Amino acid sequence: MPILRIPTPLRSYTGGQVEVQVNARSVGEAVEKLVEMFPTLKPHLYNDDGRLRPFVNLFVGEHNIRDLDGLATPVAEDTRVLVVPSIAGG
Repeated sequence: MPILRIPTPLRSYTGGQVEVQVNARSVGEAVEKLVEMFPTLKPHLYNDDGRLRPFVNLFVGEHNIRDLDGLATPVAEDTRVLVVPSIAGG
């Protein structure tokens, strides 16, 4: 099953889990399964209209899914998906 790597700022919504395995065939399906498992995570990843927030970046290996097939990017059993929310500061 694909593994989603959860960044430190979002781990409080996954019960402290660093990695979460889900049964999915695409990145989009993997993220949907993640928010089904941890509903409080949803507003941090999705807009009110159900779209992935623009500041949330998802990587398969070293590749941003925006440079691949977006949320339709396929995942295999050993695929690691890295969730990277942009952090503003100043």
